[in-house]
Amino acid sequence: MTRLVELEETGPRKLDPSDVDDEKGDIAVCQCGLSGSFPFCDGSHRRTRDEEDGTTYVYEDGERRAVERVVTADDDA
Repeated sequence: MTRLVELEETGPRKLDPSDVDDEKGDIAVCQCGLSGSFPFCDGSHRRTRDEEDGTTYVYEDGERRAVERVVTADDDA
């Protein structure tokens, strides 16, 4: 599965113990691109759990939809 974002992971990356914040506890870096507190994980990756392999998704205004074709500036469409 992919989403139309710069990142494609479906979960956060936990940092080393030395990165633990005394007030916030464990710190995790967002890898899905959906976090409202980017670059830190806020749990938004849970929305990706039922994404299907081979499908590209875009998340807009809190909604997810599948995209049939993605054209980039480098494509010869």
